[in-house]
Amino acid sequence: MKKSALRIATLALFSMAVASGPLLLSKAYAAGSETPSAPPASDSKKKKDKSSSIEDPKFLAAYRTAYTSIYDRGDYATAIQQLKALNREDVADVANLIGYSYRKLGNYQASKQYYEQALADDPNHVRTWQYYGLWQLEQGNREQAKYHLDKVAQLAGTNSAEYRSLADALEKQPGTGLVY
Repeated sequence: MKKSALRIATLALFSMAVASGPLLLSKAYAAGSETPSAPPASDSKKKKDKSSSIEDPKFLAAYRTAYTSIYDRGDYATAIQQLKALNREDVADVANLIGYSYRKLGNYQASKQYYEQALADDPNHVRTWQYYGLWQLEQGNREQAKYHLDKVAQLAGTNSAEYRSLADALEKQPGTGLVY
């Protein structure tokens, strides 16, 4: 049920972005999807190389395979291997999904490392702010999770799926042991 809701929310967000124009489209991709977003604009050669690699059909196919391993099969260990095989952990979407997978496997230290790597690559990566906020909640850091929620609101608005997900998690009673 959660997987379907996530897919529907992602599809709805993408549809709104396409209908609303280029400004919203970049925000929808920053929120995450089966297709990694382009890196933030920069004059550096490294960012240009990164952008061209995410447009490569082989990269995209392998990324989508890992995405399916995560969201369709819940096979996080396999997804980590698939994502690391891309040799593109410097792409925010890739690092974020590795972090998410480690979090789902309960390896919070590795998860934190990859979330921070994703944010270092793209400080406006909405999905990472959301997932890292959920990580903060799982660690009992409600104030940090609220900070992440505010960042999601700033980047994607309070009607975004990412904001609603993190806000809903924050509304739950602390100490219930829920994993998001």
